[in-house]
Amino acid sequence: MAEFKDYYQVLGVQKDASKEEIRRAFRKLAAKHHPDRNPGDAGAEERFKELNEAYTVLSDEEKRKLYDTYGRSGRPAPFGGAGSYPGSGPFAGGQTYTNVSPEEFAGFSDFFQSLFGGFGGAAGAGGNVGADPFSYGRRARTPSVPTVEARLDVGLLDAYRGGPTTIRVEGKELELTLPAGVRDGAKLRLRGQAPGGGDLILQIRHLPHPGMRLDGDALRVQVRVPDHLAALGGSVNVTTLDGDLDLTVPPGSSTGRVLRLRGQGWPKKGGGRGDALVEVRVTVPDTLTPTQKKLYGQLAKAAGAEGSSAVGHEPGGKAAAAVD
Repeated sequence: MAEFKDYYQVLGVQKDASKEEIRRAFRKLAAKHHPDRNPGDAGAEERFKELNEAYTVLSDEEKRKLYDTYGRSGRPAPFGGAGSYPGSGPFAGGQTYTNVSPEEFAGFSDFFQSLFGGFGGAAGAGGNVGADPFSYGRRARTPSVPTVEARLDVGLLDAYRGGPTTIRVEGKELELTLPAGVRDGAKLRLRGQAPGGGDLILQIRHLPHPGMRLDGDALRVQVRVPDHLAALGGSVNVTTLDGDLDLTVPPGSSTGRVLRLRGQGWPKKGGGRGDALVEVRVTVPDTLTPTQKKLYGQLAKAAGAEGSSAVGHEPGGKAAAAVD
């Protein structure tokens, strides 16, 4: 058994953390350690992979339950429960297939693969089914030819770009080409590729991205803008589906302002693309140099504030509370 990995410690959350707490922790750390924001730093790339692995497990109820139960046991989890198919044929013995994308699985640790890479309950069953990058859902049968539906998890950028990818079905590798701009929930049919000779229907599921999310055809992103640039206007770097772009921030922009990048969203069904909607998040320095402190003081006086004690207080002397 590979060395145990404490996924809760990786994300910096408690073992009873809610899904929302886990999501927030992942997004914060992933943004910090994303390779695109740390060019040339190999350590950041490894850290990002570790964060992605931890989030993949803890954000999924079934994986999290199996991890909590069997993570320290020194043996693979017995996949005989929910999602398995006891009975006859190629699914005999309660085999369950994992739902890890081909790109991610290659980068995940030995611990992850040893815990989620096998299956149990099938004496004498063969094939490396644990490495399959999708999990079997319901299956419809005719008297002679079975049709199998499965879920294929795809990273957001991989779904946007499309291209060839490899999956495995009961140890058999299959090559398929993802259409560029394939949508979440779309179904791909692989004729004659299911166990037993029937059709294999793959339902696409987009994996969460730490810095981008889709809203229909629109791509929603956030950009951190220093307070002086938000006040005076200027250019900032924004990560989009096509890479980094320079965005002009108009003078007087406040947190919550949404700027539009036309044609930088998701491909539309009828042709063309949606827009990227960029939300401004104004930032201030964590610590001030003496020069910055002096200049902020001058700015406060110019704005009509009566000394630093007036800043951040409501009339009547009551401190204003920050609301998340």
